Amino acid sequence: MTYHTFTESKLRDFTKSIFIKMGCSAEHAMLAADVLIKSDLRGIDSHGVARLTGYVRLWEKGRINAKPDIRIVHETPTTATVDGDAGLGLVVAPFAMKVAIEKAEKYGSGWVSVRNSNHFGIAAYHTMMAVEKDMIGFAMTNASPLVAPTFANERLLGTNPMCYAFPAGKYPPVIVDMATSAAANGKLEIAQRMGKPVPEGWIQDANGNPSVDPHELKKGGSLLPLGSDREHGSHKGFGLSATVDILSAVLSGANYGPWVPPFVAFMEPSADPVGRGIGHFLGAMRVDGFRPIDEFKSHLDNWINRFSSAKSISEEQKVIIPGQPEVAAEKERKLNGIPLIDDVCKDLNEVAEKLGIEKLI
Repeated sequence: MTYHTFTESKLRDFTKSIFIKMGCSAEHAMLAADVLIKSDLRGIDSHGVARLTGYVRLWEKGRINAKPDIRIVHETPTTATVDGDAGLGLVVAPFAMKVAIEKAEKYGSGWVSVRNSNHFGIAAYHTMMAVEKDMIGFAMTNASPLVAPTFANERLLGTNPMCYAFPAGKYPPVIVDMATSAAANGKLEIAQRMGKPVPEGWIQDANGNPSVDPHELKKGGSLLPLGSDREHGSHKGFGLSATVDILSAVLSGANYGPWVPPFVAFMEPSADPVGRGIGHFLGAMRVDGFRPIDEFKSHLDNWINRFSSAKSISEEQKVIIPGQPEVAAEKERKLNGIPLIDDVCKDLNEVAEKLGIEKLI
């Protein structure tokens, strides 16, 4: 596997240029690029610039509006519904989180449901906006139907990630960011590029049998819910995914379940949609609505310290606090650059050539 390493600034400028060529404003292009670069910096390669070509293809198909009129269509003092006007979720979701934060600043908490949006990148990006304001952040989104509910052999749910972020004191924030499927689809894409099988329990074939083939979805297979099977708790993963789908879409007026538009451009959206675009749900809560922020941070630091020092099953493997690996990755990549595999570089170069901008390499 061949890797090429790029500075953060080079990748950021390249990504921003792509979005501007799509017709995005400079402000939106900068924000969208920031969401993708933050993913790469944090080591979440499946959701970084590797996804850029996917956004371009959706734009070419007319499914992404580069100049959206993002607006609030329903509102109370503490809640709102936002219509993203088919814009980039990378832009729509931060708009919605700002609304949630503004409401939380006034009333203690803010909750925003979003319809008519697209893929919003890593959920952690949006929750960290709340953490920067000493708030607890929430973010979730539904996604293309790739996951079969427990006992099903039909793709009805997306990987439907959910994220919770908590501000700490001397330690980085605790950020729980996870798909509600056994694995995110991006992990399959990475395995495909690397030519490696996936672990058992991630996927089933078109007949409902276990598989380790990362290409199984293209053959009619399905991802499995978190837990993989009933004996290992897949009904819990199904329940979490259902929660995301309902809050993100049934609540907002977006498409849900099997009607969610596919991220890939070669697949057409449902001919009989039940809503508009894909949906998100974002929230912010002021910590000082419950106790003084300094007290909370001090005790969360104590929580982090205690769990970090837990007796482990192996000297080589200590307990990992949610968000720690991403902090370590960001520190290392800011210093040494962001690695991209050769296939991703080739995809990005092809898009650059098509849009008339300088190639990465």
